[in-house]
Amino acid sequence: MLELKNITKEYRTGDQVVQALKGINLKFRSNEFVSILGQSGSGKTTLLNIIGGLDRYTEGDLLINDRSTKEYKDRDWDTYRNHSVGFIFQSYNLIPHQSVLSNVELALTLSGVSKDERRERAREVLEKVGLKDHVTKRPSQLSGGQMQRVAIARALINDPEILLADEPTGALDSETSLQIMALLQEIAADRLVIMVTHNPQLAEDYSTRIIKVLDGEIISDSNPASEIEIRDSKILKNDKTFMSFFTALSLSFNNLLTKKGRTLLTAFAGSIGIIGIALIMSLSNGVQNYIARIEEDTLSSYPLTIEESTLDMGMIIGALMGVNTEELEEVEEGEVAATPIMTDVLATLASRKDSNNLTAFKEFLEEDAAVQENINAIQYSYNIPINIFNENGVDGVVQVNPSNVMNAIGMGQAMDAQTSNPLQSAMGGGGMMGASGVDSWKELLNNQELLESQYDTVSGRWPESFNEVILIVDENNRVSDYMLYSLGLLSQE
Repeated sequence: MLELKNITKEYRTGDQVVQALKGINLKFRSNEFVSILGQSGSGKTTLLNIIGGLDRYTEGDLLINDRSTKEYKDRDWDTYRNHSVGFIFQSYNLIPHQSVLSNVELALTLSGVSKDERRERAREVLEKVGLKDHVTKRPSQLSGGQMQRVAIARALINDPEILLADEPTGALDSETSLQIMALLQEIAADRLVIMVTHNPQLAEDYSTRIIKVLDGEIISDSNPASEIEIRDSKILKNDKTFMSFFTALSLSFNNLLTKKGRTLLTAFAGSIGIIGIALIMSLSNGVQNYIARIEEDTLSSYPLTIEESTLDMGMIIGALMGVNTEELEEVEEGEVAATPIMTDVLATLASRKDSNNLTAFKEFLEEDAAVQENINAIQYSYNIPINIFNENGVDGVVQVNPSNVMNAIGMGQAMDAQTSNPLQSAMGGGGMMGASGVDSWKELLNNQELLESQYDTVSGRWPESFNEVILIVDENNRVSDYMLYSLGLLSQE
């Protein structure tokens, strides 16, 4: 039934290795009362834990029903502990907020037994250990001997073949210890009881077999089991552990209710953490959206412009400021020399004017997926003026685009002269007006979502076809009088 073959157990603490068990070989009968004696630190409790599946051995093998446990999985160990082994601890390990009946029922609850069957079996085993009249009490209302009886009843509730007791009388007085030992002796009549104790007298009086352990080794065995006795031993059960979801939920809910204060504090602290994370994520998302909106507004007001030809404005400004005067020859005393600023500017204009391959660039913009994902709209201009006339102007037919307002007040030639000077254009010398700077007619971007995010509809609706227009006003619902003159709504005369 149960056999230990050359079991060793090592504990590692840093670089040190402590060998708790050194090659233990034991065989157990199906019904006997075995006492394991030894000094503190001799390895007897470690041996008990390995037999009960609470601890894992380092080397060797533990045979259960002639089956090696080397390949046991966690589920196999759970089945073994829950159906084949019962545990009795020196400190009882009872749940203080549950009744005696509930403490004993717990093992059956974990096994998925129905409520009515649990209650009936728990009452039977409590009656067997002499606690029939104490089922509704809490552990704090019992004496030490009564609490140990509850622990024994809990260990017996699953009808295990093996009962493991770790110093069951260590916290009890002499009279109560004798009662507990007599009860364990009675239990050992039809099952295996293995007890760890410091008391050799109790072991001599009640045990059928005494195993003495010293420094992790067995030094004596009063009644070793033979091969024939092991072969005739009862086979351990192999039932699967199962608990329904509803049972697990009910246990969890009951445990929460028994500690309302801690549950409320935990929920409150958890909610603060969740709310804090939500606020941080919201703030982060809001800041990102704000930055994206600022970027979008900025690029909408000042879009990136790529023209057919480009000038290096830095070099032009440097030439105008005479930054290259250090390279000139020194002027002799009494003489005056000219600094070639205009020469440098013209040379810079001639050497720093580059042409862009707009055809290839247009293909790149339209075909590159990364570009398409990171732009809102692309607008192309071809330097071809759109001739627009308003036949219903206050002065009759008025040319709206290109605007002729400047011509009407006699400033057209001056504007053309300013915009035709490449140097002035490069330096911004064209003033506030230029050939295209005074046009009132603009093509809408091909991105309706962007337009609606940048503008509010004051009246009317957005254009739906090519021959419809809108009038854009500022945040105060105003337009410049220049716009009204250009559209022919005010008389240019």
